Amino acid sequence: MGRWYSPEGLRFSCQEGCSACCRGEPGVVVVNERERSAIAARLKLGEDEFRRRYCRKHGPNAWSLKERPNGDCVFITPEDRCSIYTVRPRQCRTYPFWKNILTDRASWEREGRLCPGIGRGRLYNPPEIANYLR
Repeated sequence: MGRWYSPEGLRFSCQEGCSACCRGEPGVVVVNERERSAIAARLKLGEDEFRRRYCRKHGPNAWSLKERPNGDCVFITPEDRCSIYTVRPRQCRTYPFWKNILTDRASWEREGRLCPGIGRGRLYNPPEIANYLR
């Protein structure tokens, strides 16, 4: 994947209360052991109870967060807030700097039609973006 964006980088600012990236189409938000432990602690649950209530198996050795029947993340509140924001998984923290979104300008712009924070706010420089992609 070649870098198509300017040497200055890309602008993004999460629009608090938007939750567009956490709603709708079902997806896979993989949570590793460290993330599961942190979320379980935040919810004051043991890890087994956390997995039973909030996770589903994803492949032989991985876990993913569950979604509601409408595809929304199980941790989105009725007020469009993430109830585990301070301990959200890395996958959530690195959005929208994902390989499939950064493939080319068209992919970035397509995601920008769904996410009002793309193209706004803070400028992320190429080394920061590369760090997210790792």
